[in-house]
Amino acid sequence: MTPVRVRFAPSPTGQVHIGNIRAAIFNWLFARHEGGAFLLRVEDTDLERSTPQAIQALLEVMQWLGLDYDEPIFYQTSQSQRHCQAAKEMLARGQAYEDKKGGESPAVLFRFPYDTIGVPGVETAGPQRLRLHGDVPLTVSRKGVSFATISPKGKAAPMEATLAGFQGLEAWDAQGNRLFALEENLAAVEAGQAFRLEQAAEITYIRRTVSYTDLVKGVMTKPLDALKDFVIIRSDGSPVFHLANVMDDITQGVTHIIRGDDHVENTFKHIFLFHALGAPVPAYAHLPMIVNAQGKPYSKRDGDAFVGDFRAKGFLAEALFNYLSLLGWSPGDDREKLSREELVEAFTLGRCLRAPSQMDIHKLTALNGQYIAALAPETFLSLARQEAAKAPWGGEAVVESPLFANVAAFLQSRVKRLVDVEQWGYFFQELPQWDPATCGKLLKAPEAIQALEELDGRWAALPEFTAAAIESSVEECAAAHGFAHGKLNQPLRAALTGISVGAGIFETAELIGRERCRKRLAAFPRPQANA
Repeated sequence: MTPVRVRFAPSPTGQVHIGNIRAAIFNWLFARHEGGAFLLRVEDTDLERSTPQAIQALLEVMQWLGLDYDEPIFYQTSQSQRHCQAAKEMLARGQAYEDKKGGESPAVLFRFPYDTIGVPGVETAGPQRLRLHGDVPLTVSRKGVSFATISPKGKAAPMEATLAGFQGLEAWDAQGNRLFALEENLAAVEAGQAFRLEQAAEITYIRRTVSYTDLVKGVMTKPLDALKDFVIIRSDGSPVFHLANVMDDITQGVTHIIRGDDHVENTFKHIFLFHALGAPVPAYAHLPMIVNAQGKPYSKRDGDAFVGDFRAKGFLAEALFNYLSLLGWSPGDDREKLSREELVEAFTLGRCLRAPSQMDIHKLTALNGQYIAALAPETFLSLARQEAAKAPWGGEAVVESPLFANVAAFLQSRVKRLVDVEQWGYFFQELPQWDPATCGKLLKAPEAIQALEELDGRWAALPEFTAAAIESSVEECAAAHGFAHGKLNQPLRAALTGISVGAGIFETAELIGRERCRKRLAAFPRPQANA
């Protein structure tokens, strides 16, 4: 059995989209599961956009996500001469032809073969008969067949396809007289002669189809009369994606091509290119697209769409890797948090989903929180220090202090993204930044203000300022002022931290410390200050 060889072949033009890196992850997982090779091919033929900076950004993303490759990077530009030579050889064999438009140099087009014997997946579908619209002539040339059928409203519906799509084509006039037979004129047409039939009212031909079994989508079929000959060498002499992509897959010995389903249509063309170049056709697997809540392709308009965005906002590499692995694939059970080893063991293309996968930032954030909670405390402390250093309050003395270490230990399980650390400022500032809306809502009732002012005296008298002692004093004060159990906690949080949500308020108060807590109880905004 041929060892599995897969490739990730991005065209680096800037930031790396999560859809592209999801394809890389699936290729990597498949290769590791099968014990095969994962290759990186940089399709850098767009010299204006594939800058060294763009390529470096790609490599940094792959390193961050742990997508190691098994052979040196394959740069497509290094193969340009081979691509052009292959096109010349196809021209010599009659598998391609030149087409000149205007004053430009000729481009080279791949010709779908009229004789499809030996082409994988080509089958005869049966005879076809089409009525033609009289206002548009039928033309037959080496570039294909063009005509117009009649729409339901009686208007011309133009059609054009490769010559190979019309095996045994015959044209008939309105009286049933045969005007043209392709088989009798095939040599002339392939030599460059064109036929224009003004009186053609009907055509008959044998329809053929090309099919392949997609390892995700199942059997995919396309009629040849829906295909057009396509450019493989531009008029400026540069190879087009189709030729370069197939040639490089042959050179690298790729056995399986796993990519987004926006390439499905390209696959029908590439099957013929592989055959023309004398190479076996790899197995194909097309992944479902990533969509937004409306079912449309997920883009920057919908939120963070580039890997760098997620990294900058505090998502861990393992969490993003885990989430993207499940975006279009299922392990076959309810597991959502899987280690890299578990993903490799479970991954098969047969479990890839056919339907589009919706990006759910809330689910990713929750999963990221699980990964952060599972970090070794010293690892989290190091990461938290890096984030805090970016904040106005995060000077070196703060992030290296015992208090910062205690706060990190206390809040690790509550952090969903590393950037959440920026919100810890109220632990280290003398006075917090009170949110006006929060204070206006929670610190307006006279009884709440009276209770908090009395609480200051109770805290001054506490032998020890511990979470347990703080909780007892708050409950006693709340009861004395007629508050139900726990109802004073929110006003207290607003007074001490300036916000309405957070970790346990009693543990929070202990970490803030007695003196700073008392200063805050004296200084929090009263209603008249907000007026």
